[in-house]
Amino acid sequence: MARYVVGRLGRALITMFIVLSIVFMLMRLLPVETYYGARSDTMSDAVKEQILRNLGLLDPMPKQLARFWSETLRGNLGRSIVLRVGQENTSIIGPKAVYSFRFGIASLAISLIIGLSMGVLMAANKGKYIDRLGNTYILLINALPAAVYYLFIQLYITQLFKIPMLYDARNPVTWILPTVSMSLGGIASNSMWMRRYMVDQLNQDYIRLAMAKGMSSRQVAFRHILRNAFIPMSQSLPTSLLFTISGSLYIESLYSIPGMGGLLITAIQRQDNTLVQAMVLLYSALSVTGMLLGDLLMMVVDPRIKLVKEGGVR
Repeated sequence: MARYVVGRLGRALITMFIVLSIVFMLMRLLPVETYYGARSDTMSDAVKEQILRNLGLLDPMPKQLARFWSETLRGNLGRSIVLRVGQENTSIIGPKAVYSFRFGIASLAISLIIGLSMGVLMAANKGKYIDRLGNTYILLINALPAAVYYLFIQLYITQLFKIPMLYDARNPVTWILPTVSMSLGGIASNSMWMRRYMVDQLNQDYIRLAMAKGMSSRQVAFRHILRNAFIPMSQSLPTSLLFTISGSLYIESLYSIPGMGGLLITAIQRQDNTLVQAMVLLYSALSVTGMLLGDLLMMVVDPRIKLVKEGGVR
């Protein structure tokens, strides 16, 4: 297992290196006017050139990339050059991440509890009213653009229940709709896949054998069907967790939640290159960590899975 983890970590680091390097080089292709500040119109060409030289932007690209990775490996994610000039990016992202983590974890918990339970009920009542109702919900969520039902919830549900339309940290009631909205897609996805995996298991020979031996439907469902159906689901759960924690860009903007989503959009629009790079590094780390945790969780759920083959790492 140790060899497998080391191998996976190595591949994850290589992936992050490639992603961040590409982002770094693409950011260098953007116009350089944002580096000059608000008084760029009054600056001479010599002053502008000196600013770029001080920032190292006139150096060859390999040298710039090497300097970027040298600073990153030392834990220095740079300083903001536009939004909050001179402030460390980590101090800017930290407070924003708290909001995204809170809403992400809450919405993920809702999507897992409701989604998996709904998938089990749909599989147990295949073809019946509950199954048809669940499939209708899944179809609507997957067919409609997310912006449509996000706006519908914000405009009409707030009026129906007299809930404030925008997020207010001092009013817990305003936390409900953003959390529910972020969980709708996860509920549909989890219920759809859980139903599919459970229905597949119901058609297996070992289920018929267990029923023929006299096991009750409840025993078969919990001892065999649900456990085996959860195995393929387990690989995607950590990834879903980390992607959900990253926050919904649209939801945070829609409800004026001061999270990482809005910060990333603003940083891109204002071309705050160092802040964008720091946030992409964070998102990349979350995603590759989720993939690794998914593989390890799948091994724990299903002991039959071997991480290492004879002769080397998988």
